[in-house]
Amino acid sequence: MSLDDDRLAKAPRGPRRRQGLRQIDLAVPGRSRDFSRQLEAGRAGSLRLDDIRGHFAQLGATVRVSAWWNGAALDRTLDDRHARVVDGTVSRLIPFDWLVEAEFTFSEWGERGSIDVFAAQPTRRAVFVGEAKSAWGSIEETLRVLNVKSRLAPVLAGRHFGLQPTSIATVLIFPEDRTARRIAQRFAATLETTFPARNREVKAWRRQPAGSLRGLWFLTDVDPDRPPRDRDRRRR
Repeated sequence: MSLDDDRLAKAPRGPRRRQGLRQIDLAVPGRSRDFSRQLEAGRAGSLRLDDIRGHFAQLGATVRVSAWWNGAALDRTLDDRHARVVDGTVSRLIPFDWLVEAEFTFSEWGERGSIDVFAAQPTRRAVFVGEAKSAWGSIEETLRVLNVKSRLAPVLAGRHFGLQPTSIATVLIFPEDRTARRIAQRFAATLETTFPARNREVKAWRRQPAGSLRGLWFLTDVDPDRPPRDRDRRRR
């Protein structure tokens, strides 16, 4: 048994017992009735990841998957790619008179976090809420977090940019690559409902923002050799 499987085996026991649940109480249609026993016996490697996430969600817990390569080198690589997606988004907004804040942090009504790209066009009373992703993670968690940011956007825009927006865009932003496109296609039914706009609509809204928009934006030419700009300063 690997150390990760051993940790996953132990993790659900405490929450399950505190809630007075037996292993069989967590059985759901479409998942083996033996699932909980297998997980707690350290056999996570033979189980589907989505089922493991769903099992922990029943207990009010979240499973996060991490990968390692050469120590922390993989994290640095992913962070660098994320930084370039943020920088690429900023560079595409500035020419259209957007006031842009990168990595904008907030703490409001018990909700804390940061908006990767938070921008405003005061003359049009428009706000852009951008979530930069270097790769897909949990679809459910991504949508939940971005919905919180979108809901808080009017309050944050009023406080930071001094405007009450009438137009808000909430956009998931990825580098253009086959993997990101393939995963988006796999979840097409969900994404077409929650984020129906695509590149053309997002670009049009960026030029002339009007009304609400929720979409996916795949950025081309996110140059890996160009160092990202200073993300801590305000851009006009």
